[in-house]
Amino acid sequence: MPDSRSDPYASLGLRERKKARTRKALQEAAMRLIREQGYDATTVDQIAAAAEVSPATFFRYFPTKEDVIIQDEYDPMFVERWHELPATGTPIRRIREVIHSTFGELPQHELDAIRERTALMFTTPQVKARVWDNWLNTQHLFDDLIGEHLGLPAAHPRVRATTGAMMGAILAVFETWIADPGQGLAELVDEALSYLEAGL
Repeated sequence: MPDSRSDPYASLGLRERKKARTRKALQEAAMRLIREQGYDATTVDQIAAAAEVSPATFFRYFPTKEDVIIQDEYDPMFVERWHELPATGTPIRRIREVIHSTFGELPQHELDAIRERTALMFTTPQVKARVWDNWLNTQHLFDDLIGEHLGLPAAHPRVRATTGAMMGAILAVFETWIADPGQGLAELVDEALSYLEAGL
């Protein structure tokens, strides 16, 4: 099995690897420009030029400038890890293992990029306004996984309550982590979810 830590795209086909690397190049160009000149002064045309693609290509990957900050590749990784684990224990225990193994294996530069983008989500009004849609997409993804684990529909109140509590805990963790990046993201998430698993 390819080592995703040395090459996160190694398991993808050639076409998908090219798409993933273009997406990553656009995000890295966007963050570099935003660091240099601020969010408001950075345009889609500038981001596309810095990534050596056309503006039309940018919009094939990201519907808005805000989305280049918000979107990431971690949801599919969560799903993959979820299905690799035995379907035993509580759903929160399974999610703890999924998130801890995913974030715990990321190299430091990836964690730094997540923190930088997350800080923009918390502090930039235009980005903050778009975060909710992305957050709901992730929540609905976990609704499906937890519903499958419990043998319940994704819209069942027990499933929605479990997922909502989990997402709220993770949101609080990100706020803490932005303020104190010296703490480990995987460890902070795991600690927060351990309280949920124990019933608070």
